[in-house]
Amino acid sequence: MKHPKIPLAQTVVQLCKAKNIQHIVLSPGSRNAPLTIGFTHDSFFKCYSIVDERCAAFFALGIAQQIKHPVAVVCTSGSALLNYYPAVSEAFYSNIPLVVLSADRPKYLVGIGDGQTIQQEGVYNSHIQYQANLKQDLNPDNENAFAEELPIIKSIENKIEKYLGLQQSVQHYNETEINQALNTAITTQGPVHVNIPFNEPLYDRVDQLSVNPTNVMPVVNLDANQDYNAFAEIWNGSKQKLVLVGVLPPNSVEQHFLDVLAEDESVLVLTETTSNLHHDKFCPSIDKLIGALSDNELQALQPDILLTFGGLIVSKKIKKFLRTHKPIHHWHVAENGANDTFFVLNKVFKQSINSFFKHFIPLTKAVKSNYNPYWSNQMTIRREKHERYMDLISFSDFKAFDYILNGLPENIQLQVSNSSTIRYAQLFDLNPTLEVFCNRGTSGIDGSTSTAIGAALANPKPTVFITGDLSFFYDSNALWNNYIPNNFRIIVINNEGGGIFRILPGHKNTDNFDYFFETKHHLTAKQLCDMYGLVYKKAENKTDLQTALKTFYTPSNQPKLLEVFTPSRDNDAILLDYFKYVK
Repeated sequence: MKHPKIPLAQTVVQLCKAKNIQHIVLSPGSRNAPLTIGFTHDSFFKCYSIVDERCAAFFALGIAQQIKHPVAVVCTSGSALLNYYPAVSEAFYSNIPLVVLSADRPKYLVGIGDGQTIQQEGVYNSHIQYQANLKQDLNPDNENAFAEELPIIKSIENKIEKYLGLQQSVQHYNETEINQALNTAITTQGPVHVNIPFNEPLYDRVDQLSVNPTNVMPVVNLDANQDYNAFAEIWNGSKQKLVLVGVLPPNSVEQHFLDVLAEDESVLVLTETTSNLHHDKFCPSIDKLIGALSDNELQALQPDILLTFGGLIVSKKIKKFLRTHKPIHHWHVAENGANDTFFVLNKVFKQSINSFFKHFIPLTKAVKSNYNPYWSNQMTIRREKHERYMDLISFSDFKAFDYILNGLPENIQLQVSNSSTIRYAQLFDLNPTLEVFCNRGTSGIDGSTSTAIGAALANPKPTVFITGDLSFFYDSNALWNNYIPNNFRIIVINNEGGGIFRILPGHKNTDNFDYFFETKHHLTAKQLCDMYGLVYKKAENKTDLQTALKTFYTPSNQPKLLEVFTPSRDNDAILLDYFKYVK
């Protein structure tokens, strides 16, 4: 087996291997050549080559999202590192273990005008769980490199003696920092950055390793001796308890715990599309329930206790409601801290949700109340009106989503882009066999397609990705990817602009709005599909869409894309009228 000659590169590669970090996403470059050599010559690693670093990082994030274990991205020095930043911030807020391995120039070449050189140390600042800035290996033949650790020694013998001792110190420092960084990614399920300076020559290879780094095992510290009795007493004394669930991977919560919550009349459970939790007595469409409530109705919905778990919440309406009609108690359960989203958080249980329920639920008792029965009945009424409204409206974004979401195959992975797409998806009761994902950490449109492709690669189930036109074209380099599975399907809702801005308050139907906010365009995905080898289909009306969906999911030897063209001017009115109608 071939290895990079540079001991630091060997150390990074060997510690990634020791921690079972198997997926490595590489972007081309010269300064990162020692790492590329190390990863690609070891059959343990699954290596991917993606040119665009922004796409590469989101692709890696998609893999990590599915396997729940660190995935590494490797880039050269300079601005390449900055292109990872959107994915790093998404990983930070979504608790996804992304490992950034950035090659760097030696310190003596930084800040002097050398090519492809920026200040790489600390570049991610507050959007990273750990930053390791490694030291370059010493070289007795390179006075500049040697001078970083001590003044230049004139005596060759003394220099070599000092070199051996200092190199051992450098090796120990680097092993400690790499272990700390990789272990942090594992324990926090978040992003880390390891900055790695390399001196030339970069391409030399050897047959034997020159270092044998020590692997330090990660340690997880969670609440072990929590007293739940006082909280259970408060819980049992309340007739209005709201459980709000954010982003969760599928199968995160044991079903018997959910059954206990569902049978308690004093508990109302609100979930989102991204929660991946299902029960007949849960309310899976928050905005459908509360979208047009009067002040008196909102007051009746106000809980005494709010229990939250999972990641970030999509619904702006529930955020506004809980910030205005504050609960007395807000408790959150999470292994990695919590956000005070509603400005009333007063307890964080730092543990897994299953661990929390295992200790807490035996202490609780069901309470007679009209809280759940009343709001569950309201949800039933809204579901019936939802179906009637769908029959009334013309072909539009909303109508297209009705056909698409109700026509999805069972037992697939559903990836959803941000803005209008995820908000429309929230208004439907999705098939419980679906696994649903969306980049809700920063809610950006910048890497949805790349993430979906990475997730499709890591998940054996067929994957359907639903996206808006701006999100799709923004991330079109995602298709410059040799790893798109043949069972991957993309549905692009093309309303020729940013439809979300028509729903938000503001002046519409002006040149200024069309050009600067909605960003009108006449682009189509057809040429991209021709260039990247995807089967292209389009639909411009209800009949086209129904016909296209009949064969869209059938097996093929190429991935497929369906572009659905909808009229832009009617979508906002149809959606806003919906909330009045279902009320």
